[in-house]
Amino acid sequence: MAPIPTPDLFGPTPTPAPTPASGRAARGGKGARPLADRLRPQTLADVVGQDHLLGADGALTRMLRQGSLASLILWGPPGVGKTTLARLLAERAGLHFHQLSAVFSGVADLKRVFEEAVARRRTGTGTLLFVDEIHRFNRAQQDAFLPVVEEGTVVLIGATTENPSFALNAALLSRCQVLVLRRLDDVALTELTARAEAAIGRALPLTEEGRATLRAMADGDGRYLLNMAEQLFALPADQPALGAAALAALLARRAALYDKDREEHYNLISALHKSLRGSDPDAALYWFARMLTGGEDPRYIARRLARFAAEDVGLADPAALTLALSGWEAYERMGSPEGELALAEVVLHLATAPKSNAAYRAFNAAMAAARATGSLMPPAHILNAPTKLMKDIGYGAGYDYDHDAPDAFSGQNYFPDGMARAQFYRPSGRGEERAIAERLATWAKLRKERSP
Repeated sequence: MAPIPTPDLFGPTPTPAPTPASGRAARGGKGARPLADRLRPQTLADVVGQDHLLGADGALTRMLRQGSLASLILWGPPGVGKTTLARLLAERAGLHFHQLSAVFSGVADLKRVFEEAVARRRTGTGTLLFVDEIHRFNRAQQDAFLPVVEEGTVVLIGATTENPSFALNAALLSRCQVLVLRRLDDVALTELTARAEAAIGRALPLTEEGRATLRAMADGDGRYLLNMAEQLFALPADQPALGAAALAALLARRAALYDKDREEHYNLISALHKSLRGSDPDAALYWFARMLTGGEDPRYIARRLARFAAEDVGLADPAALTLALSGWEAYERMGSPEGELALAEVVLHLATAPKSNAAYRAFNAAMAAARATGSLMPPAHILNAPTKLMKDIGYGAGYDYDHDAPDAFSGQNYFPDGMARAQFYRPSGRGEERAIAERLATWAKLRKERSP
């Protein structure tokens, strides 16, 4: 491929002048194109919010500068420009652009596209195949891309909202570069709002507070922002400026991105767990609320809170697990929304409790030792001897009853014969474990003195 000129990434963005046609479109006239479609970027310089890819040192800028466009997986949330970016890359690279949706396509469609690409290649024209929702293809369908990508028959650009590590097979991922597109920030959404107003020829009927609310309602989705702006432009020209409350009453708030069996589910529970571990009650409450507003089953959260109490608080605060189970039971009795307050109380208690993973580490170490030592028998002196035969062969012989010792501690060995004594549990010294550590140190000293 011949070298491709670097796009003018920092040049001025053209703003179309208002025309009667655009005015009719804003009012939803016959044959009107959606505002988001009319404002679709015409050059790479028009793309907002993805400077890490299209800036002077961005990954795509370097590819274009070198004249070599690799097959890509564009991973990002809805409305950030994945389809537009693929179309513009094809244009810049001089490739024929062909678009498919994995939702509506099968192997037969792919075979036809590949045959057309082979024929096109014979005439000296390359093909950029853009596959939207590529994660919807099954493993066999994804495997169909391998030979045509490897041979260069097509440059594949797949778009996905799902984590490619889970949604795509390893063979396809090894042949593509994954680029992450970011949700649009306030700066990018403000720029899109300004472009919409320039295209229509008038300002949105919003106060500054209303504008901030509009951006918040878009939740990083540029297409959704422009669709809401189009509804606002359809209001009468003398519409008074809307504040936050009036705007929220007029437009439906976009549901937060959350899918209970996909990556966002695991991202948010991870954020909650790590905020609790980091002893940040405010952040923990925020992620707890995010999961609830996203539609998560509070029972799932309650189960994870109980696990956290055992794993990360442990014996530094023995009451934590009891409280977590009580909060879970309270939710089961009251349901939503009343029972959610009980879980919020658990979140706050766990976040502010002293932390220790000593019990968790001790359990894992003991499990590893059990797997490594196989079927070692307990020492004979701690075996019960309910029959004469068992007594005759030494079961229970030499057992020291701890309560008969002056301090209720015999110091005997309870590990199997042939296994060296191990220390699995090492108290942290935080919270209640400080006293536990002191007792264990005392017993270790006595054991050393009393062991034969």
